[in-house]
Amino acid sequence: MKNSTGNMSELPDISILKCMQCGICSGSCPSGRFMELNIRTLIKKSASGRPVLDEDELWMCTTCYSCQERCPRQIKIVDWLLSVRSKAVHEGNIKPEHKQVIKNLLDTGHAVPINQENIEKRERLGLSSLPSTVVKDDGALKDVKNLLKSCGFDTIINEDQI
Repeated sequence: MKNSTGNMSELPDISILKCMQCGICSGSCPSGRFMELNIRTLIKKSASGRPVLDEDELWMCTTCYSCQERCPRQIKIVDWLLSVRSKAVHEGNIKPEHKQVIKNLLDTGHAVPINQENIEKRERLGLSSLPSTVVKDDGALKDVKNLLKSCGFDTIINEDQI
């Protein structure tokens, strides 16, 4: 039996099978107003056993939980989506932009690059050139890097593909 991501290895995510396609999730979605994200369609596709791991829509959700809070069937939509994203990443389906964020985290402990442009923006705003985070503390940065590597973040990216 195929699971909700289209793989044969696990049982289906039963919760999304409760979806009655009412559209409240899609109507509540702030991202859906500005992008192609239609969470209802993604759930329908997944519930019918079709694979969704390579869908661009997986990455358009900002995880605001508006859909999940309003679902009349109390389906944990965002939790399901995060699970599917995790499976996608483990199968190598990850956007180059997300790989770059992982690389930034591994290099500096920050998702946003600490480059000359951002340093200059901070200084123009009257801030110190570097934020008061792990970037200023070699020991803390080393701890963050070790933590990320222990979670396998370094295996997710192939720097040649960024």
